Amino acid sequence: MDLTCNFSIWVLFVFFVFQSFCYGFYLPGSYPHKYVVGDALSVKVNSLTSIDTEMPFSYYSLPFCKPQEGVKDSAENLGELLMGDRIENSPYRFKMYTNESDIFLCKTDPLSKDNFDLLKKRIDEMYQVNLILDNLPAIRYTKKDGYLLRWTGFPVGVKYQDAYYVFNHLKFKVLVHKYEETNVARVMGTGDAVDVIPTKASEGSDVPGYMVVGFEVVPCSVMHNVDLVKDLKIYGKYPSQIKCDSNIVSMPIKEGQPIVFTYEVNFDMSDIKWPSRWDAYLKMEGSKVHWFSILNSLMVITFLAGIVLVIFLRTVRRDLTRYEELDKEAQAQMNEELSGWKLVVGDVFRAPSNPGLLCIVVGDGVQILGMAVVTILFAALGFMSPASRGTLIRGMLFFYMILGVPGGYVAVRLWRTIGGGDLKGWISVAWRVACFFPGIAFLILTTLNFLLWGSHSTGAIPFSLFVILLLLWFCISVPLTLFGGYLGAKAPHIEFPVRTNQIPREIPAQKYPSWLLVLGAGTLPFGTLFIELFFIMSSIWMGRVYYVFGFLLIVLILLVVVCAEVSLVLTYMHLCVEDWKWWWKSFFASGSVAIYIFLYSINYLVFDLRSLSGPVSATLYLGYSLVMVIAIMLATGTVGFLSSFWFVHYLFSSVKLD
Repeated sequence: MDLTCNFSIWVLFVFFVFQSFCYGFYLPGSYPHKYVVGDALSVKVNSLTSIDTEMPFSYYSLPFCKPQEGVKDSAENLGELLMGDRIENSPYRFKMYTNESDIFLCKTDPLSKDNFDLLKKRIDEMYQVNLILDNLPAIRYTKKDGYLLRWTGFPVGVKYQDAYYVFNHLKFKVLVHKYEETNVARVMGTGDAVDVIPTKASEGSDVPGYMVVGFEVVPCSVMHNVDLVKDLKIYGKYPSQIKCDSNIVSMPIKEGQPIVFTYEVNFDMSDIKWPSRWDAYLKMEGSKVHWFSILNSLMVITFLAGIVLVIFLRTVRRDLTRYEELDKEAQAQMNEELSGWKLVVGDVFRAPSNPGLLCIVVGDGVQILGMAVVTILFAALGFMSPASRGTLIRGMLFFYMILGVPGGYVAVRLWRTIGGGDLKGWISVAWRVACFFPGIAFLILTTLNFLLWGSHSTGAIPFSLFVILLLLWFCISVPLTLFGGYLGAKAPHIEFPVRTNQIPREIPAQKYPSWLLVLGAGTLPFGTLFIELFFIMSSIWMGRVYYVFGFLLIVLILLVVVCAEVSLVLTYMHLCVEDWKWWWKSFFASGSVAIYIFLYSINYLVFDLRSLSGPVSATLYLGYSLVMVIAIMLATGTVGFLSSFWFVHYLFSSVKLD
């Protein structure tokens, strides 16, 4: 009775904790900031970006206005630096809920030939200016064929009839929502949290406060009179009224002439709640996932996988049942007369070629797969909001390092299993697990980084960050992997259910080459993710926001199931034709999906990134794609190998063989 009562209390406690957790579950990236009328609002600038080159550059690499206090970098985390973000202060200043118009910003120096050529080049390459206010990127609305399109940022300028025009006047609209204490408490946690959240309302609750919930911009090209601003200081009133029409360009850039920059800002009350202020970005045109298409693909793939599994289980079970029902004499006669997996009993667990390399790739695959599952799970639960820049990359690095423990454990235990329990060489295996994939990725990314350095792009990783990454690798990741290897060395190795003959059995000639089946097996796993792959590629290379991590988690789980099933079926087919060399084939049966992903990446480059200019941009794209493909091959290949290993061990443990 007491145990039942205690259990009920525990269940109720967990329920209430979970309920309160759900109330405060939305993680929009930062806490709401209360501004009173007249408070200063500072606009920040991020790197200039382009889908034409995929190389970010500093905002102040172009002749734009600079703040009076000088250019200062904002505090950036590891993920932001790796993504190429360089957030800096800007001269744009607002006052909360104070509309201002015709504000003079600056007059640049006369354009030198270098600045003039650079500005034309950036306009040709379709570079976008990215502004940030209260952690919200500036959003721009355009209409095309009756549809309202949403874009983050705005172009540096535009080319029209062989003339180059720059957008030198910005019309800002800031959406604000009245600051509500109770709403903040619900965002932060339970209702009691209102007493412990430090806010300005405690100083004077009668003072109305506002939160920024939207940031829109309309860029205009306006012809300014340079003579009128000779005596104007920054934030002064432009002498004449400025008319902003985004459909008309009238400020051509010319060598030897300065550019005058101005802006205006309007504040509007909005019904948008602070936790929902990112909805406009997550519903951007082209980023909205085709829900029904993905659901249809998931249903079809699940149906096919179910059929494969049912047929496979029925075939194996029938084989086992027939074999076990025979007496010993009949079994011996059956072994002589029939061909199939029963005849390779003395060779099925023979050590594969390059067993050390197999253990290394499986260990790295466990590490990468674990990182993918945990990261996507946290992202699906809302812990990696797009409002928190760099969180996804930081999470991936953290989980990859921590999961070095199971990676080293699996690799070393598999090494001992193949070697019959021998401990010799386990330190070398664990060390190579810690260095194999990171070493390949480091080599490729370093090569690409030299290209970015040569182009003076902000996407280049600074030398100090290189040192930090190396310290994380050798001071955290490597020791954790070695520790996992130590645990694998202490764990008992897996005993094979049958003995291996001294003389290898000859493999009969096959009607079709086995590598053809292995390559073809990757098509089914590829079918589970090719639709989602389009949105992931668009998010990376087209500057769109990816946020449907729930669907991505479902696709990942389905991919793991299909990879396991495909590898099982192929391994069984090889054993049935007396081909006992299944170790590497089971790995590449599911790992071959990486080949199709790489081919898809090339197809995406040719048909979807047609505007990608220059060999440097194409090299960057192919280099990053290669790192992604190698990681996918290791992860999917590991799923296939481990499932096949379990199946073969189970199959030969289920029958009595001499």
